[in-house]
Amino acid sequence: MNNLSKYKVPVKQLRWSCKKGAGGVCGTDDSKATGEIIGQDRAIDAIKLGLNVQQPGYNVFVVGYAGTGRSTAIQKMLEELGLEKGETPEDICYVNNFKDTDCPRVLFFPAGNGIKFRDEMKKAIDSLQELISQVKESDDLRARHKGIIEKFEEKQKEMLRAFEAEVNEKQFAMTQVQIGQNVRPDVAPVIGGQPVSLAELEARTEAGEFPKERFEELKKIYDELSDKIVKIFKQTREHNKELKEALDRLLKSAVEPLVSEALLAIKEAYEAIGVEEYLKEVENDIVNNLDKFDQRGGEQPPPMPGFGPATSDRFLEYGINVLVDNSNVKGKPIITEINPNYRNLFGSIERVVDQRGFWRTDFSLIKAGALHHANGGYLIVDAMELLSEPGVWQGLKRALNSGKLEIQAYDPFFKASHSALKPEPIELKTQVIMIGMPQLYYLLYSMDPDFPKIFKIKAEFDTEMELNDSNLKKYGSFARKIVDDFELLPFDQDGMSAVIEYGVRLAGNQKKLSTRFNALTDVMCESSFWAQQAKNKKVTREHVQKAIDEWIRRVSMPEDKINELIEEGAILIDTDGAVTGQINGLSVYMMGEYAFGKPTRITARTSVGMKGIINVEKEAQLSGATHSKGVLIINGYLQGKFAQKRPLSMNANLCFEQSYGGVDGDSASSTEIYAILSSLGEVPIRQDIAVTGSVNQNGTIQAIGGVNQKIEGFFQICKIKGLTGKQGVMIPKANVQDLMLQTEVVEAVKNGKFHIYSVDSIEQGIEILTGMPAGKQKKDGSYPEGTIFHLVEEKLDSYAEAYSRYMRPGAGE
Repeated sequence: MNNLSKYKVPVKQLRWSCKKGAGGVCGTDDSKATGEIIGQDRAIDAIKLGLNVQQPGYNVFVVGYAGTGRSTAIQKMLEELGLEKGETPEDICYVNNFKDTDCPRVLFFPAGNGIKFRDEMKKAIDSLQELISQVKESDDLRARHKGIIEKFEEKQKEMLRAFEAEVNEKQFAMTQVQIGQNVRPDVAPVIGGQPVSLAELEARTEAGEFPKERFEELKKIYDELSDKIVKIFKQTREHNKELKEALDRLLKSAVEPLVSEALLAIKEAYEAIGVEEYLKEVENDIVNNLDKFDQRGGEQPPPMPGFGPATSDRFLEYGINVLVDNSNVKGKPIITEINPNYRNLFGSIERVVDQRGFWRTDFSLIKAGALHHANGGYLIVDAMELLSEPGVWQGLKRALNSGKLEIQAYDPFFKASHSALKPEPIELKTQVIMIGMPQLYYLLYSMDPDFPKIFKIKAEFDTEMELNDSNLKKYGSFARKIVDDFELLPFDQDGMSAVIEYGVRLAGNQKKLSTRFNALTDVMCESSFWAQQAKNKKVTREHVQKAIDEWIRRVSMPEDKINELIEEGAILIDTDGAVTGQINGLSVYMMGEYAFGKPTRITARTSVGMKGIINVEKEAQLSGATHSKGVLIINGYLQGKFAQKRPLSMNANLCFEQSYGGVDGDSASSTEIYAILSSLGEVPIRQDIAVTGSVNQNGTIQAIGGVNQKIEGFFQICKIKGLTGKQGVMIPKANVQDLMLQTEVVEAVKNGKFHIYSVDSIEQGIEILTGMPAGKQKKDGSYPEGTIFHLVEEKLDSYAEAYSRYMRPGAGE
């Protein structure tokens, strides 16, 4: 066997170690806690731009995975901006619109003045109620009131006396006529000193007892007097109307100065836009509705059974609905809405059941949403939560595009929830910061044409950062802050080094540090717990490793079950010997938060034919698009190597044995090439080496993902079946920088019990797996004897000749 040491990865490259003193790493006691946002310079600059450009559409969509510090960074930056340069926004109040009660008006006041205005108005109305009652009861007003009434009564009496005189002069008398339950005045001629009704005279006339000429004369006089009675009643109604108007003018003239004086102080104290007009409308309404201020109150309608007594406010229309009170807000408000449904975000118009059992609403039942409270400041909301609520995304787009915030009664689950109330819209000055996963951002960007117009700033949070001395110090500061915030035991220098190494492992690259700070925080909390259990005063490397091992134990049941099946022989995996056309590939299983690697047996069977490579997984509809592409690349590689002088005459069945859940990815494409070459060359492949690596058509091995999990997965199987000192894993050379293997694997390699090989070509890989050189192509296009490629070429020649003989006429007879 050829010397394979040149392909072995040195032990020092299998894992990055945080050495003592590296980058100034020290224990948490010697680090200074800081709230600095770590490793997100690009995102921070984008957020700053979005928050400082005060133009339409410059809302921010924060893209990133949970645990990268998205929410913390946003909150911290907003607090700094709000305190440094933020002006506290105005209070927002809704008031009654006396011209159109269905369209309440909005008023704005300097922060804290909304409640003051409301209280001043209430005091003014309460005061006016008492003052108006006093005016009504005053002797002066009573005297003037009495004088006006007497004047009108005298005028009425004079008119009636004149009419009575005319009636007597024409020998008629005033009478009363019963009509149903009512009595009305009438006149009747006086005959023989007694009033006689016209109907009776008519009967006498027809009987010849009364002269007809005289009856006609009396009837004419009766009609004239009846018309005058009608006119008198009309004049009486007009007089009564004039009397009421005169009395109203009297009361208004007495009350109007009081109302004007009571509201003048408020008008002078609050000079906000619209206040003067509103107070003028209030003054007019009070003066024109003085009956409301009768302390005895109006008669309340009886309540419906079960609804209780009426509790209506007679002066509700003069109240002030303080929608947003910013009296306790310093600078720009920062609102985080954790439940962004329609009502919570845009506000609502509530309804109540009155004492008669009817639904009613008014301006006082308008309620604010998060956008109102954040107006003039910032609203932070989770994109997934927002998009999952019906109607919210459309409503937010409408508000951001129009710059107007409208409140309406909306309940998608209650069809009868609509209200005729249409409050005056509010100018929207809120900057919205949405936080979401990258997939959600790109989905919105591609599917909604309005999205890039209203979210012009993308702030993308990375999951990793450069591993350098500066960032190592920041890691230490972060760890100190976690220790202080969560009251953990301090970490010694070695314990802190273990945390940093875990961060490198999460990043998946020896030159990177993870910014998934939630995962780091969890490990630190659990490490502190295990240190406390051991009654230690500080957290050491052993405690950090214990926390990691316990976490793996909690989530690795699927991995253990697969290991058991392999150990029992239910899943066939060989870890020693050599087999033709059979190789151990490596796959990564994703089980929620946990990923692990496991070997998979891949076999290749070749025969005479012209079908080329037959992807069994694809034929069974178990092959993903990427895997199918990888198989086509394999075909291109083989054609480039062996089909320059003849067609690629073969059938090659490729199969992932005992795989029933689908196969995707191209990380096994090099592995499949090795299996085909082994089958064609009839050269056995070592089963104690598992292989991973993508390949291109030129035969160059390319990097793959999950390299650490794949190596560790095969190591565990070899450990179960027994380490022989020959087993190992072959990986792409490009993945060496990604190695951050568990210390157990590193120790096994160090002791010669396990091996890691790295290659960058198919030729190197096949040499490791078979012990034979691949072979370099000679000038005539052939390959030298004693090489894999020579054996493959001979087999393909024999396949081509056999196929040619079979296809000749009469060959099958």
